[in-house]
Amino acid sequence: MTALIETRKLFYRYSRRGVVLDKVDFTLYPGERVALTGANGAGKTTFLHLLVGLKKAKGGEVHAFGQLRNEEKAFVEVRARAGFLFQDPDDQLFCPTVLEDVAFGPLNLGKSRDEALQLARETLASLGMEGFEERVTHQLSGGEKRMITLACVLAMKPDVLLLDEPSNALDTEARRRLLDTLKSLPHAMIIISHDDEFLRELETRRVRLSDATLVEESIQQGVAVITDAEVA
Repeated sequence: MTALIETRKLFYRYSRRGVVLDKVDFTLYPGERVALTGANGAGKTTFLHLLVGLKKAKGGEVHAFGQLRNEEKAFVEVRARAGFLFQDPDDQLFCPTVLEDVAFGPLNLGKSRDEALQLARETLASLGMEGFEERVTHQLSGGEKRMITLACVLAMKPDVLLLDEPSNALDTEARRRLLDTLKSLPHAMIIISHDDEFLRELETRRVRLSDATLVEESIQQGVAVITDAEVA
């Protein structure tokens, strides 16, 4: 099976924080939902940013969708095919209305305005968010914003979902709704979360970022157990 995303000896360091990723090897295959865990500041979000070119690796390689991605123009396609759900929904929602926000991605991919609006409406309906089209985005609740950001990502028809703390600050009902939605999707995913119960309902595999390396964790009866093997 061909990997959707692969890193080889990926290296990244900050001038003040030091090395956060040290020769990291990782693969994501179709259908996998990989939980990415680790302490605050370990470099989890940095790792996702490197996968889509929001940061440039200091060493190593990123391969995505069958190609080496080593410069900005090579990552344009990756950002279209790997939908990134940011930790803070307000970082993703900036249009006056929900419909405009969800249509923004398809418009950027070259869809006509009519096509983009139709895709936006269909995506909102698929997530049970009919009736939100003309709502003012910044007036939505936290749970509503999270579902709308997911709609923004899904409207672009991605192959992979990169989810950074998707359940952060959600109440019980919104969290359950998001979980049920994600479980119903066929996409390969990488999920960062400190919500262990949330991860257990989604994950097919778990890795932990510790001391700048990725460590595979075996999942046994819903409990993740660290092994000595690095992710390959």
